[in-house]
Amino acid sequence: MSEININKKSVSVCIQTYQHASFIQRCLDGILMQKTDFPFEIILGEDHSTDGTREICERYAQEYPDKIKLFLRRREDVIYINGRPTGRFNLIENLAACSGKYIAMCEGDDYWTDENKLQKQVDFMEAHPDYALCFHNAKIVDELDNPGQITDYGNSSKYSDTYTLYDLLSFGESIIPTASLLFRRKPEYQWPHWFSEVYAADLAIMFLMAQFGKVKYIDEFMSAYRINSTGASKNHAIFHKISSRIFFYSCMRNELQDKMYYEIIDTVIQKFMIYGAALSCKESPSFVIKTISKRLKKKNYQITFH
Repeated sequence: MSEININKKSVSVCIQTYQHASFIQRCLDGILMQKTDFPFEIILGEDHSTDGTREICERYAQEYPDKIKLFLRRREDVIYINGRPTGRFNLIENLAACSGKYIAMCEGDDYWTDENKLQKQVDFMEAHPDYALCFHNAKIVDELDNPGQITDYGNSSKYSDTYTLYDLLSFGESIIPTASLLFRRKPEYQWPHWFSEVYAADLAIMFLMAQFGKVKYIDEFMSAYRINSTGASKNHAIFHKISSRIFFYSCMRNELQDKMYYEIIDTVIQKFMIYGAALSCKESPSFVIKTISKRLKKKNYQITFH
C-alpha cells in the first residue's frame, strides 16, 4: 500500500480495537462504505485480543490491502494509567503511522452510519482553513444497538455552530463523540510527554488540536457511540473521573502558553475539587474523618470523634 499525499485531500482513519469481536466488523464496514473523491487509508491497531477480534482484522486486511494497514500490537507494550491497562500505546503508534492530510477517529466498538461522512467533513475543512477540527452528532447505542440511556450526546439543540479552545475547556468534559472527530494532521507536532499519562486520550487530542484553529459542529447524525455495561462500579468510576480530570487540566495549564486560558482552567479544576470533596464526605465519611484525624494529630492537635 503506497503512502497518500499530505498536500492533497486525503484522510487517515485511526482505529484502536481490543476485545471488540462483536463490533469491529460493523466499525470497518462503516468506514469502507465511504464514498469520497479523495483517497483514505485505515490505520488499524489491534491490541492482541483473545476473543477473535485479531482474526477478524487480519481477514479484513487481506481482503482490502489497498485500504487497511494492520498493526498487530503486543500486550507487553500496553501502557498502564492509574494501574489500569489502556490502549494508549496502540493509539500513539497509530497516530504516528497516519499519513493523510486529515485524521479521523473511530474506536473499534463505534461505527459510522453515513456513507458521505468523510466527504462532508473534508469538504468543510478544505473550504475553511481557519478551522482545526470538525465533528458531528452521534446516536447512542448499547451493546445490542438499542438506544442508549445516557444524554452526553444526541441532543442537537445543545450544540453551537462553532467553538474555540476556550469553549471546550470551559465544559470540563467532552462534547465531541470520538467517532465524529476529524482534524488536520500536523506532521511536525510532538504529542506532549503527559499524553501517555492522562486517561482521556480523546479529550486530550481535541483540546490539543483546538490550539491551532476553530472547531466546527456539523448538525447531522453520522456515527454511533456505543456504551457498555462492563467496568468499575459507579462510585469508583466517578472518583476516577474527578482525579483524572484534575490531572488532565493541570497538564493543559502547563502546556498552553497563552495566559488567557489559565482562569477558566483554574475554575474547572476548582469545581472538580469541590465536587470530589463533597462526594467523598457523602460516600466515605468515615474515611474522611480518619484522614483528617491523622493529619491533625501529626500537627499535635487533639481530636476525638464519637
